[in-house]
Amino acid sequence: MRVAVRLLVLLLATLIPPVPASAADGVLCTIRDPRIGESSGLAVSASWLWTVNDGGRRLQVFKLDRTCRVRDTVEAGLDPYDVEDLARAADGTLWLADIGDNGLDRSTVALERIRPDGTATLFRLTYPDGPHDAEALLLTPSGQLYIATKEPLTSNVYTPSRPLSASAPTPLRRVASVSLLPTGTAGGPVGTAGQVVVTGGAVSPDGRLVVLRTYTDAYVWSAPDGDVAAALASGDRRRIALPATDQGEAVAVSADGTALLTSTEGVPGPVHQISLGAAVAEPPASRAASSSSAASSPAGRSAEPEATGGSGGGPGDLLRTLLLPIFGVVALGGLVSWMLARRQ
Repeated sequence: MRVAVRLLVLLLATLIPPVPASAADGVLCTIRDPRIGESSGLAVSASWLWTVNDGGRRLQVFKLDRTCRVRDTVEAGLDPYDVEDLARAADGTLWLADIGDNGLDRSTVALERIRPDGTATLFRLTYPDGPHDAEALLLTPSGQLYIATKEPLTSNVYTPSRPLSASAPTPLRRVASVSLLPTGTAGGPVGTAGQVVVTGGAVSPDGRLVVLRTYTDAYVWSAPDGDVAAALASGDRRRIALPATDQGEAVAVSADGTALLTSTEGVPGPVHQISLGAAVAEPPASRAASSSSAASSPAGRSAEPEATGGSGGGPGDLLRTLLLPIFGVVALGGLVSWMLARRQ
């Protein structure tokens, strides 16, 4: 089995050569505070950064200046299960995504809201199709929330089906899915498998850009009307090869909408700033299809993937098509084993 896996990875590597990060990429600052050992979510303004640790036994958000020095902490008396991402509304409200589920054994996941006055509220959520592990939270300027799952090759995107309630779980509904292929970009803790799982997300302050990242790459969609589901369903996206880090999980869009900021678990942990000008459009042959939004699908049916379009691909495309199911099984097995090992 190990020989087969190595051969498969080697073959994929020959089909998809490694992609280096842009030479213009730079380290904005480096997190050195030992309290932030697992930066898993990131939010930014023109002057400040906010980050949250993976997991944790209490809600705690760190406010950093542009040198990554901790200037304040925001805390609330709630005991989370597995916080994985962070978003900040324009009024300063913080949303913590308590959505990690490595063992796929949670009956509910949660969002925790901390308002500027310090009051905190827990909102439980239920998936319509069973447990999912997830690490990405999207928050639009209008306050709409989306969760993107961490399944290899295909990330499903969900949104609350009705206003959030603190008294009872709110059902989620699936609105889109995003398919990912190996990119060859270096970085991450699990090799090629890390190139096809979503580990973080962000929406630009004006709502016109949607970003999902993996351990190695960031994908950027245009949402001129602020419709996140429609943007993700369009399949029209650009990709940025991110600087290699040990376990990059967080991403945010700069206040002026011109750059991405990313962080990684571990101390010291660099916060990179990458120009959105580095994003390149994916050719149809290598861009994976996204599903149409649930709003355009018949009621009661899941959205189905749409065709990628374009004329027939060459031998490399055919080989990718034949190998993807095999790779999916291998990637899933490796990723699950790694996540379970982390949990112990």
